[in-house]
Amino acid sequence: MGEEKENAQERVVDISLKDLSKKLEEFARVRDWEKYHSPRNLLLAMVGEVGELSEIFQWRGEVDKGLPNWEESEKEHLGEELSDVLLYLVRLSDICGIDLGDAASRKLVKNASKYPPPPPKVL
Repeated sequence: MGEEKENAQERVVDISLKDLSKKLEEFARVRDWEKYHSPRNLLLAMVGEVGELSEIFQWRGEVDKGLPNWEESEKEHLGEELSDVLLYLVRLSDICGIDLGDAASRKLVKNASKYPPPPPKVL
C-alpha cells in the first residue's frame, strides 16, 4: 500500500515532453539499459508497441469518439498501450537529438501552410 501511495504521488497530470524525456533517461540509466537504447532498437520496440495498440482495435470496426461502449478496464489497457508508444517515441527522439516538442510545433506550422482552411462559404 505504501508503494502505491508513493507511485500515486509521483503521477503528474500535466507533464512536458522534456520532463518525460528526463524521467525516461533516468529510468534507463539506473537500470543500465542505455547500452540497449540505440535508435534502431527503440524504433523496433515502438513498432512492437504500435502492433499491440493495433490489436486493441483490430476486430472492433469503427468505434465512437470517447469510446462510450468500452469497459473502464479496456480504456485503461488502451491508455497503457498509448503510453508505451509515446514513451518509446520520446526516448527515440531524445537519443536521436531531436527536440520533439519543437519538431512537432514546426510541423504544425508547416501543415497549416500546406493545408490551409477552406475559404468561407458564400451564402
